[in-house]
Amino acid sequence: MQTVNTWIALALVIAAAGAAGAAFAGPTLARLWRRHRIARRPFPAAWRDILRRSVPLVRELPAAQQLRLKKHIQWLLAEVPFVGCAGLQVDEDMRVVIAAQAAFLLLGRGGSFGNLREVLVYPGHFVVPRSTPGMAGVVHEGRDVLSGQSWQRGQVILAWDAVCEGAANAHDGANVVMHEFAHQLDQDTGAANGAPFVGRGVVQQIWSRVMVQEFSALQGRLAREEPGLIDPYGATSPAEFFAVTTEAFFERPADLAAERPALYEQLKRCYRLDPLGW
Repeated sequence: MQTVNTWIALALVIAAAGAAGAAFAGPTLARLWRRHRIARRPFPAAWRDILRRSVPLVRELPAAQQLRLKKHIQWLLAEVPFVGCAGLQVDEDMRVVIAAQAAFLLLGRGGSFGNLREVLVYPGHFVVPRSTPGMAGVVHEGRDVLSGQSWQRGQVILAWDAVCEGAANAHDGANVVMHEFAHQLDQDTGAANGAPFVGRGVVQQIWSRVMVQEFSALQGRLAREEPGLIDPYGATSPAEFFAVTTEAFFERPADLAAERPALYEQLKRCYRLDPLGW
């Protein structure tokens, strides 16, 4: 029985790697074996309590998907350091709450956030400098106050207050962790451009065509000042459109499927799951 369980665990690890994820972010053989060892560990009871208290969306998953999500949480916490900023001490609750929300994006895709090196956590919204080129070569300096940021070199930066708010309300369509980790998926293939790896050939071509159409539709809706589900911030760039619609896909799937069915279908293909089935 132990041998059977070992092979079942290993099969789960390999399946989690995923064909699409493996093309760009798939684990090496050494990582697969390390994940196999981690997968054999029981999910800590204290972590289950944290999920129950702080990440209500987990409770909506079918039992088999809850198990898979928990394995992804274990792998993320074993592989990625979490660093507190501005005096914040990152504790176990913070790490589990962040990893749980990020793990939703890997639930069907498998694989990993192959570019991810560390997660930086601020106690609240943080300030970053901004330089904007102007007329005659003049550069205007400013500051932006952010709740999250994703860098191509492998850092995700999060404001803990925004993380808690996003986790607590599972159906408002706003989740900073999912948003920034969607950027990480996008950045696995280079600079964020709204084109994560979804498949080869015609599959990627269909993705590109539909996403361009939906991005243009959002810009048109905003120009006409019409109400809609998708956050206006998604109209700023294709990368932000992908991240914003990811939030809606996981937290408001029924509304998104009803309002933008073609977009919902492409996100289903990207994430290889259907939240409507939950």
